[in-house]
Amino acid sequence: MIRTSIVMESGEVKHNVPLSKIKEKDVKWYWVDFSEPSSKDIRLLKLYFRFHPLAVEDCLDDFSQRPKLDFYDQYIFVLLHGINPIKLDAHEVNMFVNGSFIVTFHKQPVKEVDKLWEKMGQEGEQLSPFKVMHGIVDRLVDEYFPLIYKIEDRLNTTEDNTNEEADSDLMDELFDIRHDMSKLRRTLVPMRDLLYRISNSGRLNALKEEQLYFNDVYDHLIKLVEMLESYREFSSDIRDNYLSINSDKMNNIMMTLTVITTIFMPLTFIAGLYGMNFVYMPELDERSGYFIVLGIMGLIALIMFGFFMKIGWLRFGTKKRRKKRRLLRLK
Repeated sequence: MIRTSIVMESGEVKHNVPLSKIKEKDVKWYWVDFSEPSSKDIRLLKLYFRFHPLAVEDCLDDFSQRPKLDFYDQYIFVLLHGINPIKLDAHEVNMFVNGSFIVTFHKQPVKEVDKLWEKMGQEGEQLSPFKVMHGIVDRLVDEYFPLIYKIEDRLNTTEDNTNEEADSDLMDELFDIRHDMSKLRRTLVPMRDLLYRISNSGRLNALKEEQLYFNDVYDHLIKLVEMLESYREFSSDIRDNYLSINSDKMNNIMMTLTVITTIFMPLTFIAGLYGMNFVYMPELDERSGYFIVLGIMGLIALIMFGFFMKIGWLRFGTKKRRKKRRLLRLK
């Protein structure tokens, strides 16, 4: 689908104008938007607009290109990345821009472009090709913020574990978050580099009026990248904490099993000793020998149990004490 919009020298804005009329003398500038283009529409990039074959190839490439800025004789070519808020996959928005036109190309609907197209009908006389370019870039970058804030909320939920999920489930969630952050980073960092180049290029004299606006978008991207890097470090800390906690739990389990085994070792020895099939054993003739041996075994178990408690090998109520200490710190 191709949409066209022109701004006349008089300030009048017209939509859905045939391509044959967009270059007439009384046209101040025009915007042509290729959304989900057909093969016939795509041929117009070369045959009608005569854009450079390399730029057209970047538009049509099935593999996602890195955000870029290319300079040609009569225009600049800008490749941007939007993002799918659900899958976090990047999608391309391509633009050919100069002082008298902007041509946008995207293989799927882009709501940021659609919103600006609606604004074109209301404030078209106040816009320019480079203002439209800035508007698209700004809206694409604004869509990154909710995703970053969502990452922060997920990390806080994972750290607090308010749902009391199992540690294995928490670790799975944490690695999913880190995977999402990696996908976001692969989009944000190249976009930041692109905006730096746009803001500091000496060849974009036509952007002097919009320079401050592009600098503002660049600042937003710096903030987003810094937030993402801090969340990556935060997630690493959470991961290390969980690994430490799991290691401590495993040590406690092994210690408890060792204590139980150690306590039963002398009891097993005594039971094995009196389980031997010898006829002449002095204690076998004692009337109360069975109860005496049981008492000795119980006394040995209690002594060893008390000893292990004293040296700290057995700890009960650790989780409750930890929660109590945390509440006291909060108070």
